[in-house]
Amino acid sequence: MQEKKEGIHARLNQKCSSFKGLLAKNGAADVAAVNLVRIKTDKMKCPYCGFAQDRVVDSRESKEADSIRRRRECERCNKRFTTYERIDEIPYMVVKKDGRREKFDRNKVLSGLLHACEKRPISASKLESLVDETEAYLMDSPERERTTTEMGELLMNKLKTLDTVAYIRFASVYRDFKDVREFKEELEQLLSGKEHKKGKPTGS
Repeated sequence: MQEKKEGIHARLNQKCSSFKGLLAKNGAADVAAVNLVRIKTDKMKCPYCGFAQDRVVDSRESKEADSIRRRRECERCNKRFTTYERIDEIPYMVVKKDGRREKFDRNKVLSGLLHACEKRPISASKLESLVDETEAYLMDSPERERTTTEMGELLMNKLKTLDTVAYIRFASVYRDFKDVREFKEELEQLLSGKEHKKGKPTGS
């Protein structure tokens, strides 16, 4: 029964997607409204019995168009409850080294990675994945903010395993080496670590 229901949901959603594409092709202005008639398969825990299976019986936009109200029916106790979907408008912040705060900018992070990985064998999809991981790391913070040092260290650790040249390029910006000696020390540590791994007996 559950498989049959999911199959029906999938076919309906597929038809809605096709209809949405048709509207877009013909220049329809309110393409987003099509999403409201889609059968939602996302599940919410019932506030009455705690069961995690429900069905959406009604979806409506608010008058201000800033939220979506959904009426759900629990598949165990059959009681109905309401959920609301709203845009998360509180920005996630990045704390600069001088204490200033600014909104997190995905494009800025990606731009830094593109410069570091220029002409290196790292795919664009891999760089997008690194930005996604960085954004997820920021969103995991209870304070909704991270320092540039924390985020820079995260990206450097990821790049270190992907490409040495890209790592050094990126580190030279985020570590802000004061002179050639600091840069040389960082490079020597990186190379000594690689040599240690090469010389390590297999299976130890």
